[in-house]
Amino acid sequence: MSVVDLITHKSHAAAAAGAHDHVSALKFITCGSVDDGKSTLIGRLLVDSKAVLQDQLAGVQRSGETDLALLTDGLSAEREQGITIDVAYRYFATPGRKFIIGDAPGHEQYTRNMVTAASSADAAVVLVDATKVQWRDRKLELLTQTRRHSLLAHLLRVPSIVFAVNKLDAVDDPKLAFDNIRAALAAFTSAARIPVRAIVPISALEGQNVVTPQPGWCGYYGVSLLQLLEQLDVAAADTDAPIAFPVQWVEKFSSSADTSQGRRIFWGRVATGAVVRGQKIKVLPSGQTATVAQVLDHARQARDVPAGHSAGIVLDREIDVSRGDWLLAPDAPEPSREISATVAWMDDEPLVAGRAYWALHGHRWIKARVKRIVHKLDVNTLAEADADHLEPNSIGHVDLLLQEPVATLPYERSRTLGAMVLVDTASHKTSGAVLVR
Repeated sequence: MSVVDLITHKSHAAAAAGAHDHVSALKFITCGSVDDGKSTLIGRLLVDSKAVLQDQLAGVQRSGETDLALLTDGLSAEREQGITIDVAYRYFATPGRKFIIGDAPGHEQYTRNMVTAASSADAAVVLVDATKVQWRDRKLELLTQTRRHSLLAHLLRVPSIVFAVNKLDAVDDPKLAFDNIRAALAAFTSAARIPVRAIVPISALEGQNVVTPQPGWCGYYGVSLLQLLEQLDVAAADTDAPIAFPVQWVEKFSSSADTSQGRRIFWGRVATGAVVRGQKIKVLPSGQTATVAQVLDHARQARDVPAGHSAGIVLDREIDVSRGDWLLAPDAPEPSREISATVAWMDDEPLVAGRAYWALHGHRWIKARVKRIVHKLDVNTLAEADADHLEPNSIGHVDLLLQEPVATLPYERSRTLGAMVLVDTASHKTSGAVLVR
């Protein structure tokens, strides 16, 4: 699944699972630096929760020992190189909850894949490898990729961020290591204003404090990582904002003539608010107005539909509406051609002022030109520096000029209205994730 799909749509898997359980499925990702043990952690969760069959375990044996990372590293290149390249999703359940896990790559060149996974996640587990930092130093430096992934998870509005300090079984003094790493994480997240749900000591390889708590280990008396994940909330739908509905498909000749009265049905996923029969809407970009005559849910049943769910909308009169248009509340934000945004740059070519790209907002493609690069964020010092370009995997503040006006909200208020994707006009590569400020 591409970053285009995930940055503009929140996954509906949690909602589907929630229909069968009083607790919705939690979609979380593991991220961090290279070889921090992300794939091994997921393998441990799958094995200890009995979500892996014996024949699957037999298939990941190496030299007589089980390589847990192979349970998620499914690509041949991943197995050959011993690294994670693409995001791998796995599903498992405990008596208390269902889970959808995304194993995000740690390599800097695959940061775009981490952004893809984080854009629809309810939680992020950022791993820190205790053996890679100067854990005896009370003022140790965190790895750059640990900082970058933490910042990206925060910028992408992942509701819960958890740090798991891994490989503590491989150091001489695990308590000292955990204390110093926890202090470094607290200092970094405080300076970056990143809210942290918890910092948990674990050993993914040995299983310590992953599923079963180990009271007192490393001086920690809290719950295990899995117990913590069972307590986290899923991302709340943007139901309080005015209605915003990106049209994905137009059903011209409805098979539900008795419901639609022969009119076209506009299908999509409600971005914000709720679609209610009788409410007024306006169409962007045409500016025409109409009234919602009927609302259909995903099963074509007539009922009101809230944000985060699929809906079919029938209007009281025939007006020009196409894929890519937006149906908005009359008091929706005034469309604008100028956008101030935070950009996570993922292309191999640097971002420079004056370049033009395709921008995807909802299902609408428009041309966008980089008007100005305001500053670049130093992921190590968190300082904002003047810049004339953004190199690959950097984060910066950019002003964009769009070919046509769009209605947006700040990303911190709406993950759909506040998100865009920039695509290179020549190579068609996904170049950047845009978060409206």
